Amino acid sequence: MEIGTGLFTCQQRPDDERSTSEIYDEMLELGATTDDAGLASAWVSEHHFLDDGYLSGTMPALGALAASTAEIEIGSCIALAPLYDAVRLAEDAATVDLVSGGRLTLGLAIGSNPREFDAFGIPEEQRVERLTDAVEVLRGAWSPGPLEYDPRFHDVSPEVTVTPTPDGDVPLMLGGSAKPAVRRAARVGEAWCAPSSLSIEGVAKRKKDIEHVRNEEGIEGDFQVYVLQHGFVDDSREGAWDAMREGYFYLQRRYAEIFSGEPVDELPEERKEELREQAIFGTPEQVIEGLEAYREALGDGIHFIFRTYHPGTGTDEMVECVERLGSEVVPHFE
Repeated sequence: MEIGTGLFTCQQRPDDERSTSEIYDEMLELGATTDDAGLASAWVSEHHFLDDGYLSGTMPALGALAASTAEIEIGSCIALAPLYDAVRLAEDAATVDLVSGGRLTLGLAIGSNPREFDAFGIPEEQRVERLTDAVEVLRGAWSPGPLEYDPRFHDVSPEVTVTPTPDGDVPLMLGGSAKPAVRRAARVGEAWCAPSSLSIEGVAKRKKDIEHVRNEEGIEGDFQVYVLQHGFVDDSREGAWDAMREGYFYLQRRYAEIFSGEPVDELPEERKEELREQAIFGTPEQVIEGLEAYREALGDGIHFIFRTYHPGTGTDEMVECVERLGSEVVPHFE
């Protein structure tokens, strides 16, 4: 089982007095720490028009991470495919992959925030079709020679040759937990990412469905399952919880606003308890125990994205957490 970290969202809590530049510097420091610590991957995420500065520029951020790391996989978890010009996305992603030496995984999803679609002038009802169209454009753009695909949502000739192209294949990871999203990932992607809201049993059920679809339809090639879950490593369980709690709850409150479209001033106490139960935190031994539950249910081939980045937690605390994850947790799974 491989273990990575993130998701670098670069959000600024109201009690955080740092500049945006300092928060971006934190992302790059954590990325370099992730690389040095021997973890497998580092990930960014995307949303738009939020007053806390949630990261919107996934490709520039990944380019910066590519330049500040040497070994780890870097990726978007996730980029909102319907909001992009797919040809420009193909160009930018290929550039990041080349700068990184072939370390990019491009994670895509259909999006869920009506305000983002409205602001970009994209009909929300087209989001599935726009994602699948973008996948076809990316595949054609990264192949030798002309595009040889007539995009439905992009006015570009199939005869155009898009440059640059990656030296190898850039894996496409699709997100989503609903059955159609999972089956779409099985059919058109090389990977699927399970959101942190899914239980272990829920992830296992969808993993079996992916395997069934690919076997039934004769789809060949490797397929990677990524799993997201929040957590933290510290000297004690309560110490880890104290370090991550406020940033974790802040992040989940903002997600609740994104998904509902309504302000959320405070999470209900039952929701807070549910989130605590979902997270994996504590001493290295306790974190290993939590991760082992996933490995036992899903097998050793999964890639676990351990979400240690919680806005406002503190750079030093998150750096130490990532270092301990690399030195005291990862070796158990090698």
